[in-house]
Order: sequence, then structure tokens, then C-alpha cells
Amino acid sequence: MTSRPRRIVFLGTHGQYNVGDELLLETFLTTLGPEHRYVVNSYDPAFTRRQLAGRFDVTVIDTARDRHRLLRALRSCDVVCFGGGSIVKELYASTGRHRYATLLMILAIVTFTRWVARRPVAMLHVGVGPLPSGGGLRLARLVLAQVDVLTVRDLRSRATCDRVGVPAVVVPAVVVPAVVVPDAVFSVDRAALLGDGAAPEPPGDATGPLRVALNLNVDVENPAAWEQFLTALAGALVHLDARHGVDVHTLPMQTGFKEHDDAQVLAAFAARLPGVRVVHHAVATPADAARLVAACDLVVAERLHTIVLAAVLGVAPFVLAYDVKVRELARTLHVEPWTVDVNDPPGVDVVAARLLDLADRRAQVARAVADRGAALHREAVAALADARAWVARAG
Repeated sequence: MTSRPRRIVFLGTHGQYNVGDELLLETFLTTLGPEHRYVVNSYDPAFTRRQLAGRFDVTVIDTARDRHRLLRALRSCDVVCFGGGSIVKELYASTGRHRYATLLMILAIVTFTRWVARRPVAMLHVGVGPLPSGGGLRLARLVLAQVDVLTVRDLRSRATCDRVGVPAVVVPAVVVPAVVVPDAVFSVDRAALLGDGAAPEPPGDATGPLRVALNLNVDVENPAAWEQFLTALAGALVHLDARHGVDVHTLPMQTGFKEHDDAQVLAAFAARLPGVRVVHHAVATPADAARLVAACDLVVAERLHTIVLAAVLGVAPFVLAYDVKVRELARTLHVEPWTVDVNDPPGVDVVAARLLDLADRRAQVARAVADRGAALHREAVAALADARAWVARAG
């Protein structure tokens, strides 16, 4: 017997022109099923409506302005889902927002849903942390103790849940442990990422210089180290160019919405690469990003979902670990030897040695990362099947 379609409020960071976040949205709605009716939040509702048009029965509300519509949706839905992303965290000072802004917003939503609307809440494939302050830990405990289903995308998130007292906290709700699962984007296969199996068009001559996809993101834990990091990375790329010849292909995963977006940061960084050919790309969709990654020999990236794309598509990643979630992904993919800490960067010689080593071993590393990505794909598919089954029963 087929269960009835559910009314799902699906919440995340949508409409900020972040390719990774939009890919998460599409992944979850596709997996949970087009038969359901969705209410989705967005910072740009028109953008999100265009993104989802014709594929889902969805109402899009404005994250910043439609608070009353959100409350009505919470009261009339069958289930509330937070899908992917770093949901339970303190914000870095570099974002320009209060450190607890996200935690307080999510606490208000979860508490209203639990005690007023009396609807079940799922947090699926989310990141938990960083939570460096006592206040952040207390707020996270209040949030997580009210959640019915909690799956986290790495072991560090699980350890943070244990640290804040989940599942040890006892409240008049169903308290569940945090189950570790891969990031939801690992569930998407190569053909779907590239757009119905379309073969990537190489951005350069396949027999010529190394093609390096480069992504940068200025919102880091330690802004004081940013200049030192950029100097070291630029020097390493110049060394790589001297040995192999390099075409750097910019991969902005977020263009617009905020000051100093990826496209602006990459454009400024290009000036640090005298003599290196830099090809600038406009990336509007997940398929744009996937095709560029697949057509390159190396991916040098900060953004988590750029690195996930590299793993799924079998391209060797050089990880620029700006955040706990990216450090955890590097550990999961077993690429720590080719990882640099953005917040405490080594000198040019060290970064160059690691990058040159990856270039020399790129075929071997690409195969290993692809094998690891395939295993994570199977785990993510199974976890999302469980989530879909839970949603079908909930409410």
C-alpha cells in the first residue's frame, strides 16, 4: 500500500547562489520524492522557484521576510526537515553576523515545531559545529535534544553531539543518537551531476598544461592568516607551472549574495599569478561546476562540495581546509597528505612540495579517491532511502 503524499517543510540555506547548497536542495527533494508537497525557504524565492520549476510541487517562502508564512507552514505540515549543510554551528567573525544568529534562529523553529505545532523534526546529513563557546554548546544542546531523527555527515560532528550531551540529554521528546552518514551529495552519480551523462568539454588542450580547477572562499576561521595563505598558495601554483605548465580554471561556487564572493576573490587572486594562464568561468548551476571539475586534472579547493564533486567524478583534490567540515572530508577521503590548513598555513616551499607531489601522483590519487567516493555513494544512497522511509511514516 502506497503512503499518502506528505506536506514537508524543507529548510536550509537556499537562494544564496551557492552551488553546493542548491545541489543539496535538489538532491534531497529528488530523493524524498516528487510526490510530496514542499514548502522551501529561500533568500531569493524567484531564483529558487526557477530552479525547481516543473519538477516539484513546491511553495517557496522568503527566509528573511515570510516569518508568519513559515509559522503557518510549520503548523499545517506533516514533517519538518533540515537538509544538509552546517546547520548547528557558531558563525565566524568574518561573516559579519552575530556568532549565535543561526543557532538562535534554528532553536526558535525547532522549539515552535516541537511544542506548538507538535510536528516531528528531522536533521538529515547535517554538520554540527564548530561550537567553540559555552553559549554555543548550550544552544546546540537545546536544539538537538528536540530532534526526532539526526544524521550527521562526519565523525567530528558526531563527537560534537556527544560533547553537547546528545543523546544523553533527557527531555519530554524522543531522544536519538546522531548517526554518521556521508554528505548527501555523495548519493548523486556521475551521469546525474554532469546532466544526463553529458561528456565534459575540456577547457583546454588535453595534451597541454595541467588543468587546475581553483576554488577560494574568504570566510575562514582565522582571517589574520588569509594573506599568508594566499601568498603560499600563489607561490605553490607558480612552482607547479614552472614544472608542468598550468592552466588555472576558476571555479566560483558562490557568485553574488555577499561581499567578497568566490568570483571576486578568484579574480583578485589571479593578479598573484604572473605568467600563469588563468581562465575565468561563470558557474551558475551544479552541472556547470561538475563539468568543469570533470574536465580538469586537479582540483584545488576550499569549498566542501567542490571536493565532493572531485571525489564523485574521480579527480585528484588538493584540499584547502578552511573549516572543520573540510578537514573532516579530507580525513574521510584519505587525502591528508595533500591538504593545507588555511587558518595556519605553512610556507610556500611546503605547500609547493605537497602540490607538486599530488600532480606527480594524480592518476593514482584520482583512482583512490574515486573508489572512496563510490563507497560513500553506496552509504549515502542507503541513508537517504532510510530518510525517505521515515518521512513516509511521519506525521
